[in-house]
Amino acid sequence: MTAGRTINTKSQDWGTPPKYVEAVKKVFGGKIALDPCSSKYSIVDAEVEYMPPQHNGLKESWNYPTIYVNPPYGIDRKHGTTIKDWLLRCAMAHEKYDSEVIALVPVAPNTTHWKKYVFGKATAICFLYDTRLKFLENGKNGGKGAPMACAMIYWGKNFQKFYEVFINHGAVVDIRNLIGKKIGPQKKHLQHALLKDMV
Repeated sequence: MTAGRTINTKSQDWGTPPKYVEAVKKVFGGKIALDPCSSKYSIVDAEVEYMPPQHNGLKESWNYPTIYVNPPYGIDRKHGTTIKDWLLRCAMAHEKYDSEVIALVPVAPNTTHWKKYVFGKATAICFLYDTRLKFLENGKNGGKGAPMACAMIYWGKNFQKFYEVFINHGAVVDIRNLIGKKIGPQKKHLQHALLKDMV
């Protein structure tokens, strides 16, 4: 749905380009069961689509085997949500339902939502080769390129399949070794180190 690049793009829908929709379907064996961020312009063609205003994809069930998420990138002032809420649901769907989930999101490894819901939770990241990914604008080609780098995040068990498909679209990084790990400085250890230096 709205991979909208600014809060002012309410009248437009930024859809996933066809080559990436096809790639996601290949990873999932041909079908996408759920698109929680759908719209009337979507070409994802998932078996179940949550479309506002009838459905709020963050409040509906994500108990589906395969899920593709192209969330709103900005702040949804009406619902008080941001991209972190969508990434939380991605990680939760994989943990709770064993869902295979792929999300198209801006590259932002310095943010809290990447630190909480990508690193230590996801299986792999494909840093997309497209310098300025051109989203579909209201369902049509010709939109301006995204002003930020984008990535496909994968929560699932079939790393090899994700790698084989997405290596054609960018640099695929295996982050399975981070799952369940405490990443970065922990406050206790940091305080202990600072106190030790002061002695």
